[in-house]
Amino acid sequence: MNNSSSYDRLIGVVESALFNQPRKTEEELRSLIGALATPVAPDLSPDQLEQMAREVEAKQGIKAGLGAVVDSDDFEPWLDDAKARIEPFYWQRYQKLLLQNGLPRDVVTSTDKVTDKILGRLGDPEKQVQWDRRGMVVGHVQSGKTANYTGLICKAADAGYRLIIVIAGIHNNLRNQTQARIDEGFIGRDTGRMQEKGSGSGRNKVGVGHFDFTRTPVSLTNTIKDFNKETASTNTSEIDSYKVPVVLVIKKNHRTLGNLLDWLRDNSARGDLEMIDQPMLLVDDEADNASINTAYNKNLITKINGQIRDLLNMFHRSCYVGYTATPFANIFIDPDEDDEMFNEDLFPRDFIIGLDAPTNYFGPSKIFIDGIPENGDPEWLRYIKDNEDILPIKHKIDHELDEIPKSLLTALRAFLLSRTIRDLRGSESSHCSMLVNASRFTAVQSKLRNRIHEALDRIKDSVRVNASLGDAGLSDPELLELKRVWQTEYSGTEFEWEEVQAALLESIAAAKVVEVNSRANDLDYTRSVERGQTVIAVGGFSLSRGLTLEGLTVTWFLRNTMMYDTLMQMGRWFGYRDGYEDLCRIWMPEEAIDWYAFIAEAAEELHDELKTMEKAKATPKMFGLAVRSHPASLLVTARNKMGASSKVVAKIGLSNQFIETAKVSISANDIYKNKSNAKSFVESVLNLGLNSEQSKWGYLWRDVPVREIDRFLVGWRNAEQSVTTDTAPVRAYINARVQDELAYWDVLVTSKRQGEEDNSLGLPIIPAERSVTLGEPKLQYMAFSGKGMRLASRGIEKAGLSEAEVIEAESAYLEINKSKVDRGKVNFPDHIYRKVRKRGLFILHLVSPKIPDDEKQLCGQTQVPGETVVGWGMSLPRSLHSEETVEYVVNAVRYKELFGDDDEDEDQESDDDGNN
Repeated sequence: MNNSSSYDRLIGVVESALFNQPRKTEEELRSLIGALATPVAPDLSPDQLEQMAREVEAKQGIKAGLGAVVDSDDFEPWLDDAKARIEPFYWQRYQKLLLQNGLPRDVVTSTDKVTDKILGRLGDPEKQVQWDRRGMVVGHVQSGKTANYTGLICKAADAGYRLIIVIAGIHNNLRNQTQARIDEGFIGRDTGRMQEKGSGSGRNKVGVGHFDFTRTPVSLTNTIKDFNKETASTNTSEIDSYKVPVVLVIKKNHRTLGNLLDWLRDNSARGDLEMIDQPMLLVDDEADNASINTAYNKNLITKINGQIRDLLNMFHRSCYVGYTATPFANIFIDPDEDDEMFNEDLFPRDFIIGLDAPTNYFGPSKIFIDGIPENGDPEWLRYIKDNEDILPIKHKIDHELDEIPKSLLTALRAFLLSRTIRDLRGSESSHCSMLVNASRFTAVQSKLRNRIHEALDRIKDSVRVNASLGDAGLSDPELLELKRVWQTEYSGTEFEWEEVQAALLESIAAAKVVEVNSRANDLDYTRSVERGQTVIAVGGFSLSRGLTLEGLTVTWFLRNTMMYDTLMQMGRWFGYRDGYEDLCRIWMPEEAIDWYAFIAEAAEELHDELKTMEKAKATPKMFGLAVRSHPASLLVTARNKMGASSKVVAKIGLSNQFIETAKVSISANDIYKNKSNAKSFVESVLNLGLNSEQSKWGYLWRDVPVREIDRFLVGWRNAEQSVTTDTAPVRAYINARVQDELAYWDVLVTSKRQGEEDNSLGLPIIPAERSVTLGEPKLQYMAFSGKGMRLASRGIEKAGLSEAEVIEAESAYLEINKSKVDRGKVNFPDHIYRKVRKRGLFILHLVSPKIPDDEKQLCGQTQVPGETVVGWGMSLPRSLHSEETVEYVVNAVRYKELFGDDDEDEDQESDDDGNN
């Protein structure tokens, strides 16, 4: 008997009973579960009750920090004084729902505190003078932003906001999904079913409606239809002088916004001024998508940006809160000049709040930084290397697809095995999904869906016929391949192959392949009853932003876009994977993995910077400048502004930054010149007569005059593709500080501890070994691959620091990241050491490149360096100079050769507009 619904019901009751209670001992917890099981779930076995006790204990260890906030200088607190008059009706309903849905109580408590922080920075709805507020909340992809702003909406309604507008994604499926979340967490009824004839309100209860169905908000949109004037006019009869809140969930679309503006203007023209007199909260989900001024004609503002501005200006009291999953939001990046950024209509001039992800968040840092060891195989990541002959990353709209790559077939088998293991763990009622994102063309997505469907049918047929035969069934090639994948991926789980094989049929029989794009959306998790759905979702852009795939376990991701925010948004695999994190697998091209690691580190650094700025009483303008001037933003800026320009100029700050040659030239002449330059540099340093220290990373000299660094940079031949190490702006930055901050440097020449010595630089050096990928032959460069395109080892920025300085840096980091201490061992990011550094650190590398054989064959032997190559990096301390930025010039032609064109991020049928 499948009693998973009883299990889910009981655990919800248990967690609600534990909320705001002192932590129970092991015996007290089991006693409570046993007592509640008798009336709530008498069909559960003692083993299931013990499993529940362990699950509750695991959740009790999950915590979330309170984030960070920077305010404008004119912030006036009001919420504490208003608390006495606010009845938390909507919030308390939602709080109960979060607990019932299994959110750990410490995370619910943190959500309560953080949403209070945000609410307190909105306008006071009881203040009858005209006001408007602009703010931003910076979260993490799939970390619970929707839950956060649903909580904010509930609290805003309790405080007196009577009109709430949520602008969801640019596609219908995301808007519909967001509406369903608002139905469940705020409204309490299924707005889609309310449209059905004969549907009584009592039968439409969902989510919070089961706790208390009074004071139900009025919704002018529903899960079936976006906003339209006719429906809204019909529903206004329910508003009743705004005794309850009115809510709209609309698509980020100029027609929808235009309809809403027209409807509001029509109402005002008829003398109905009651609506625009209400305090209005506008929540812009995915604020960095389509709502910013991205047109670079100075007199032209994108239509959607103008419409959102007009919408806010229609109300006497309004508040705009933009939610984004990446600090590299367009609002900071897009404007040409700093002053333009500050004057943007939607710039968060009043507050910016950074959300901390809970300790069980399965996010970019965990996967792409912590999950990739310095030496060894990644924990969750797998490389795609077999696609080019079958499905190249760059392909045309009419690309034929007669088969699928073997790596995709392996990923499909891994997914079916993971579903089976999850069922064996008692999660039959939970949904389980696989994501396949490999093309921007809907026609190719359809072909891919068909090929995967055929492969799935072959596997299911074999399992149906032979899985029950035990060892004899392994004569079936499909079943044997399943076992091989199990041995590679999942033999370390608690189940033997025999158990998995016996359970396969029941677990995968209902598995299906669906297509999700602008043309089709077969994804619907509401149809299942007892058993959760098993879904392979094939799509492109529609799957990239905001849309949640329930129980996402395995991903095959072939896209290679270099647009940073798109890279992060495409990461649908981020989120929470409690109980099956060990089963998750992600197949990607190696280069895409490197880019993800790079941007994950940059985003983490900016989240930490926001916490530092909070302590320093900084303002939103200061954080905006920090994002704009971060070296990682250079490529975002270039990509956004490329257009028809031959070059793009960007101002980048090198204060408190690390730069290095992630890519180097493989021209034979450049390799020779750079090695000669490095040898001259080493000889000059040795001739200074300074003491050389043997550090764990190699040879270290202190107090090296800046002229030696400058001479090296003058002689360096930089690969155009390594944009941040363009020596002209780097030298300009250093030369402005040669009299004080950067007069003397620490110099590190790296050398491994074991291996064969190389004396080509005038020192006995054991070269570092680094995996590399080669660019196209005409581009003449190679990229260091691995952990975020890093050439240097982790922790190298500690070189030259005293033990006291290292302790100071690490203690300061732990103080602003208390939640990370609870996870056990802390992996300190390198950027924290720059804050205590008093001198610059220059690092010289001699590298032995490891080039895959297949790339050697593709590029030809003449393109492959047959010896060691030189690279360099520098860790720059925080500058006290007032002017911190230098100008970088990006060559548009080279950039497009390297990173592709702008049209690679949208789903296209025939360019999505019908043009072939």
